[in-house]
Amino acid sequence: MPGEYPRRAGLAVTGGRNDSHTGARFGGAWPKRLFARSPVRRLLGATSLSTLLATDLAFAQTEAVVRSSGLSVGTVEVIQISMFAGVMGAALISAIVLIRERARTSAENVELRNRIADLNASLQRSDALLNLRDQRVVVWASEKQKPELIGALPAETGAPEDRAAFLAFGRWLMPRSAAALDHAMAGLRERSAAFDLVVETQSGAPLEVQGRKTPAHVLIKFMSLSEAQRNQARLRLENQRLSAEHENMLGLIDALKMPFWIRSADGRLKWVNRAYAEAVETSSPEAAISEGREFLGTPAREAIARQHLATPVFEQKLSTVIGGDRKVFTVTNYAGGEGSAGIATDMSAIEAIREEYERTVRSHADTLDQLTTAVAIFDSGQKLRFFNQAFQKLWDLDGGFLASAPDNALLLDRLRSEGKIAEQPEWRRWKENLLAAYRAVETQEHWWHLPDGRTIRVVANPQPKGGVTWVFENLTEKMNLESRYNTVVRVQGETLDNLAEGVAVFGPDGRIRLSNPAFTGLWGLPADIVGQKTHISAIRAQCEALAKDSPWGGFVAAVTGFDDERRDRHGQTELVNGTVLRYAVIHLPNGQVMMTFVDVTDSVAVERALKEKNEALQKADQLKNDFVQHVSYELRSPLTNIIGFTELLSLAATGPLAPRQREYVEHIGSSSSVLLTIVNDILDLATVDAGIMELEIAEVRIDQTIAAAAELVSDRLEEHSIRLEIDAAGAPKTFHGDETRIRQILYNLLSNAVNYAPEASTITLSCRQLPHGVEFSVHDDGPGMPPEILDTVFRRFEPRVNGGRRRGAGLGLSIVKSFVELHGGKVRIDTGRDRGTTVACEFPAAPSGVRAAAE
Repeated sequence: MPGEYPRRAGLAVTGGRNDSHTGARFGGAWPKRLFARSPVRRLLGATSLSTLLATDLAFAQTEAVVRSSGLSVGTVEVIQISMFAGVMGAALISAIVLIRERARTSAENVELRNRIADLNASLQRSDALLNLRDQRVVVWASEKQKPELIGALPAETGAPEDRAAFLAFGRWLMPRSAAALDHAMAGLRERSAAFDLVVETQSGAPLEVQGRKTPAHVLIKFMSLSEAQRNQARLRLENQRLSAEHENMLGLIDALKMPFWIRSADGRLKWVNRAYAEAVETSSPEAAISEGREFLGTPAREAIARQHLATPVFEQKLSTVIGGDRKVFTVTNYAGGEGSAGIATDMSAIEAIREEYERTVRSHADTLDQLTTAVAIFDSGQKLRFFNQAFQKLWDLDGGFLASAPDNALLLDRLRSEGKIAEQPEWRRWKENLLAAYRAVETQEHWWHLPDGRTIRVVANPQPKGGVTWVFENLTEKMNLESRYNTVVRVQGETLDNLAEGVAVFGPDGRIRLSNPAFTGLWGLPADIVGQKTHISAIRAQCEALAKDSPWGGFVAAVTGFDDERRDRHGQTELVNGTVLRYAVIHLPNGQVMMTFVDVTDSVAVERALKEKNEALQKADQLKNDFVQHVSYELRSPLTNIIGFTELLSLAATGPLAPRQREYVEHIGSSSSVLLTIVNDILDLATVDAGIMELEIAEVRIDQTIAAAAELVSDRLEEHSIRLEIDAAGAPKTFHGDETRIRQILYNLLSNAVNYAPEASTITLSCRQLPHGVEFSVHDDGPGMPPEILDTVFRRFEPRVNGGRRRGAGLGLSIVKSFVELHGGKVRIDTGRDRGTTVACEFPAAPSGVRAAAE
């Protein structure tokens, strides 16, 4: 309208500097801007334009008139005239345009007033509809503006009137409804996703909620429902809840590791979970349903069907094969009107654990039953549930009474009544203090001194699930042993301290644990060095210089070394002062090492003297043997010549001899024969001693050998009127041996018997069979041998008269013993004063070889 922009209107008629610019902008963008404005502005623009056009036209006409008339007019005057003419034309044109625009504006104002009236009526109707008491609208004009609330909800719905309280949906809606509404509102505002919900207030009233989004607004409308709508909304809410619960339940069941199935009314599978599909070895639950794979066998399903005839619930342990292994499941099946559902819980591991638990309990019971320590277990009700044999034996109670599960107080009363536990001054308080173990947390310990003198250590150990385990340990013997042990330790200590033998014990760490005064005295150690657990290296440093050839390096290695065999050592060392110590290194079972030292200086001196004397005796004996052998060999040849020449002189061819000469020749021959026999015996013994004699083992006829031996002594028997009696009835015919040596043995035995037998007596030569050989024995009725002679009877060159007729060289029995032992036999002498002498020689049936004879 005119007057709206008065400053720009004035620019159209003012002849200033901008006039030229105004004309220049006419053909540019300015006309477009001018026509794009409101009618008033278009009017002003048209007026200004007409003014410019009129001015330009007047300027051109004036210039033409002046030029045609030939007047002399200046440019300034022309411009002024033109401006005047233009202003007048513009004013006329503006008046015309203004009149026409005013008429058009009046018509538009009438039309706008009508439209405003219609809008006011529509707004009043909308306000009336929106302000009803059964709905409320939340409007967001933009994201940054606060929402506007229109309308209200009935009070019975529980929706608050306050704006802030109403927008806090979680305070007056049910949690599930509030969560669903928040989720739907987020989708509406972010993705323009419209929604229709039924929510439930905390008072139980259902509301219908609609959410819409227009290009300019976001609206959420809460509407109260009628009774039918409320019922329908409740049903929808219940359906939503049940659907959510059903979905959650199926999801949970599908995630379980226990097979689950649902059957229709005709018994066919309707739904199974993944555990069921895995159990029946199918790729998916759908495959298990389509293929009709059954988890349980036909007998099990029939048993379930039979039980459902009486009760809808079936619960029992059934076995089935899963993956090739038979397992035990606890099957629970419920049958309803439209089908049934079941679940199976794998009890195989539980059954295995239960069996293992039972075996463990039995094993523990058996183990406790074998203990010598009495054990009794009471439950939380103070009832006896377990006792071992040691418990029954300790208290000598009746097995039936213990098996009846008596309580702890009754058991104590019975022990008191039978006098098996000591009488207490305050029995009730003592028993209550004892039974307080059932309420205690820590283990309790008591000491009972029984009337029979025994001492019992009682330990009450509370159990985590209630109850107490009572342990009764009989410490009587242990205390007696401990007392005796302490006594023994003291006695041993006193004994070690008073020993003349030095003793030192070193631990595994090389430090001295025990020593006696003799040890420090023998090695000259200070008393304090062995009383401070000194290391063996320090003792070695003190003692090593005292010995000529010190053994302490070996002692240190034995104590601190890691020898697996732990071999004991014995030895001897000599000190620089002349003392000789015999030592022993003994490894003890507990890892310690004991060393003992004995002063053997005197013994060593005696031993050295004895060794020197023994060496001298051995040399003398060797000299004697060498002399005897040499002399024997040297005498044998002359004796042989003497005997030979004597026999030549006895021959008639040599010449006649006088009676005295013949008597002398006979004496020379007999003496030479005796001397030759002695020399032969010495040579035989020397051969035996040298170990070079060999027996010629052959079959020996016993009767011939006895006859030959008897023939050799027949002259001597006749000389003394002695009769020889031979008893060979129990003898075998033959045995294996050297016939020459056996004949020599019998000859020597008979010769010895003839020498001691009384005149006109009887000598008995017996032979009998033994289980493993043959025995020859010769008995005479001589004076016998006293006990002191028996020890030397087999010694060489020890002649004994003892009532004998002649004294010999003392080699007869020595030769007998040597030859018998060469055969593997033995010689036995049975003699006594005034009961004669019997010499028995036992020979094995078959000698296994030649063995050296005893000297």
